[in-house]
Amino acid sequence: MVIKIKDFALVVVISSLIFSMIGCMGGTGNTPKQAVIEMFGAMEKDDKAALAHLLDLEELMKITSDDYALQTDKPRMFTSPQQILEDLTENGKTKIRWFSYQRIINKEEITGESAKVEVTFVDNEKSQAYLVKFGVHIKNGKWKIYSFNTIQDTNNANY
Repeated sequence: MVIKIKDFALVVVISSLIFSMIGCMGGTGNTPKQAVIEMFGAMEKDDKAALAHLLDLEELMKITSDDYALQTDKPRMFTSPQQILEDLTENGKTKIRWFSYQRIINKEEITGESAKVEVTFVDNEKSQAYLVKFGVHIKNGKWKIYSFNTIQDTNNANY
């Protein structure tokens, strides 16, 4: 009977560890900053499914007056969520541009169910930094990114 209790205790401990690890690995944007960090991780892995859970694709589709992610003279128009996911993965224009810079995820500012997360893109070749505030809000109980350029500021920096 003693062996069975030890085996049971071992199973409980191992199960607890596994559930803890799953909780840490499969994050769901518990904070706005975490959602942004997870988005860059999903982009790096070309994980469109993860991106779909981290982004408010419906809101991103509504952005038509300017490019949702890049500063361009002529905004790109996306006609489907799939086009946005393709732009953020593999050889998408936004992924290539963002990953050519060093990315620093800075502070988050939370106001109720919305937030801004500062992201600095550093162009080391030009010694220039671009500060962008990603818009994040709670949708269906999770923090989701709805804007990539809520506020943009260009700083000359000594990097």
